[in-house]
Amino acid sequence: MTSSAGFTNLAPWDRALRIAVGGLMLYAGWSGWITGVWAVALETFGWVPLATGLAGWCPLYAMLGISTRRPASARRDRDRANIS
Repeated sequence: MTSSAGFTNLAPWDRALRIAVGGLMLYAGWSGWITGVWAVALETFGWVPLATGLAGWCPLYAMLGISTRRPASARRDRDRANIS
C-alpha cells in the first residue's frame, strides 16, 4: 500500500480520530483537568496516537498486518464508477 506520500496503513478517518484523541489526551494532562500519575500518563502516551495520526502509519498495525486504508484498486474502481 504505497501512496505518493509513502507507506501508510491508516485511513483518513483513522488518522483524524488518532489526532483528535492524542490532542485531547495531551490537553487533559497539561490543563490540570486530570492530575497526578494519570496526568503524567496522558502527557506521555498522548504523543503516540498524535504521532501515528500525523504520520499516517501505525507500527502496531504494520506488525499485525492490519490496514484501515482501502486497497488502491478499490479506490480506483470507486473513482471510475463516480466518473462514468
